[in-house]
Amino acid sequence: MATLRLGDTAPDFEQDSSVGRIRFHEWLGDSWGVLFSHPADFTPVCTTELGMTAKLSNEFAQRNVKVIALSVDSAASHNKWIPDINETQHTEVHFPILADEDRKVSTLYDMIHPNANATLTVRSVFIIDPSKKVRLTLTYPASTGRNFNEILRVIDSLQLTDHYSVATPVNWEDGDDVIIVPSLKDEAIISKKFPKGYKEIRPYLRITPQPNN
Repeated sequence: MATLRLGDTAPDFEQDSSVGRIRFHEWLGDSWGVLFSHPADFTPVCTTELGMTAKLSNEFAQRNVKVIALSVDSAASHNKWIPDINETQHTEVHFPILADEDRKVSTLYDMIHPNANATLTVRSVFIIDPSKKVRLTLTYPASTGRNFNEILRVIDSLQLTDHYSVATPVNWEDGDDVIIVPSLKDEAIISKKFPKGYKEIRPYLRITPQPNN
């Protein structure tokens, strides 16, 4: 399958997991989703990543986000690995880990890159919105752990910019000033949308306080 592009519908699938059989779109429901893959069970970087994801469970829940991991090992293997994650990372994993032994999901989402490894998934991340559209893709090398604070930051940006006529600037964090989109030119509409006002640095670069704060 060709690489998924932003705006594509995230492929649906049915697959076993550490918590039983999952029908992906049905499981997502009206939530946002983060699907992220791991090269294999009982690997050190993955252990820290899954632990951090579990620690951030409340942060994801506050944003209406469901997280789901994937590894090409079996559900039985996942359920042997989870106690290690819990013990070494001082947390409790409750989100599902897909058991992609047949590489069905890995193939649908183009997670196996033969030049990196012919059989194991790369560290892929997909952020999926409630309409099942892919909104972000990231691919990390096997040696580099993901930054889940960045994933939360992107979700915050997507959810903000979906509801307001703004974009988020470089290194933006929730609460920082934002940019009014260049396509919005009507001053009456701008005044109504952004009652706190804005600073025009250039006609195309107008800075305003985050409107939902």
